[in-house]
Amino acid sequence: MLLRSLLAMAELRLELVTGEDELDRPIRWVVTTDLLDPGRYLRGRELVLTGLVWRTGPGDSETFVRALAGAGVSGLAAWDLTLGAIPEDLVEACRRHRLPLFKVPEDVAFATVTEEVVRHLSGARAADLTAVLDRHRRLVEGTGLGAVVDLVGHCHVLSPTGRVVAGPPPSDPAALARAFLTAPRLPHHVPALDVSVFPVGPDDAPRAADWFIALDGDFAGWPPERHTLAGELAAIVALERARLRAEERSSQEVVTAASAGDAAEPEGLPFPVVAVAASSQGALRPGELRTVLSEAVPASHPMVGMLDDEAVALVPFTGEDVATAVQDALDFLAPGLPAGRIAVGVGDTAMATGLRGAIEEARYARRLAATRTAPVCVVRHDELATHVLLLASVPDDVRQMFKVRLLDPLHAYDEVHGADLVRTLETFLHNSGSWTRCAEQLHLHVNSVRYRIQRIQDLTGRDLSRLEDRVDFFLALLV
Repeated sequence: MLLRSLLAMAELRLELVTGEDELDRPIRWVVTTDLLDPGRYLRGRELVLTGLVWRTGPGDSETFVRALAGAGVSGLAAWDLTLGAIPEDLVEACRRHRLPLFKVPEDVAFATVTEEVVRHLSGARAADLTAVLDRHRRLVEGTGLGAVVDLVGHCHVLSPTGRVVAGPPPSDPAALARAFLTAPRLPHHVPALDVSVFPVGPDDAPRAADWFIALDGDFAGWPPERHTLAGELAAIVALERARLRAEERSSQEVVTAASAGDAAEPEGLPFPVVAVAASSQGALRPGELRTVLSEAVPASHPMVGMLDDEAVALVPFTGEDVATAVQDALDFLAPGLPAGRIAVGVGDTAMATGLRGAIEEARYARRLAATRTAPVCVVRHDELATHVLLLASVPDDVRQMFKVRLLDPLHAYDEVHGADLVRTLETFLHNSGSWTRCAEQLHLHVNSVRYRIQRIQDLTGRDLSRLEDRVDFFLALLV
């Protein structure tokens, strides 16, 4: 309960003397004391009752109030039966230390105040427990997180990019997300917003792939009951998130069918769409990669699935620059990503009949991104060469047959003789057929290079002096 609740207890008739701006402080317990310096017996967030027996002169008020403020007391309720009033020096000391001061009526015993406050505290805790169980029941019945986040009040559930998952929008969701991603440890208090952030997932979950909860106040000063409620809320949110993941199977089916060339138009996917492919080198597990990509693309409900070790998203095109949006989102998430690199390719817009080619295009762009050294690299479809676009539109089985016919004889020869013919071919083409540069790069004599190229021609029946055959080998190596 909060201090302002005391003013609503008609049976107590407490009057506020000073501290109107501090009435949102929580009360953890009630303590009665007549010690001049009771600080060692206080744990913080108490409502202290005193009959001022400790006061022998005006200077004692400063000593007493300073001790209370230093111990983190929430408020003070007092009455001096001898004087029949609250001394002005006590009022001034409370004002200086910003400690709310209440006047207890002469005919109200301190025992009555204690009994009423404790009864309200116990009732609130019982109500909290009942609410937790009720929220669990409503969640299981499928009402979702909207029925849960009001449990502790001023609560928000957000994604690592600051997207509001449940609860009212906070004043600065991006600042909360940044604090969650960069905090040295969790939970973490954000002083500028006076909000504490808690992770939803397990300790080993990358923050960039997790949700988080934001609750008003500094968790360090919370009573045990509020910590328990925060933990219960995190568990409920984690349960709801797991349920939503189980419903993502339809997205996987759509991505798998589209990549296989199924011409059927996926239900619920507005066209045109943009295909986005992503891979992680030592940074994220497959499920985490899929989650991060889902969060990075500019769509509230994208179709995202896994193809081998790549995550692929089909994003409805709304005119926004998808590549820039993904790069910005991943740069924002970078503090919450584990060590490693993320490569992303973004295809051109496509209709239903062009989905397969769009996905292939995005995957080729992703492969190009993977060759670069940036921790997060996004490559657009227009950075691809025209031959790559051509390959993206060729069926997988045709590409593989083309590669096998040209290169399998060389791979087989290399396995038996260790001749390094495939590497020689790659180097030769990379140097535009220059014998000298190829020999220098391979640390071979020019005659050795000539011998290897002749062997390649004998095994494949191709002539590397012909442009057409060089192009065929180049494309086969690219496949």
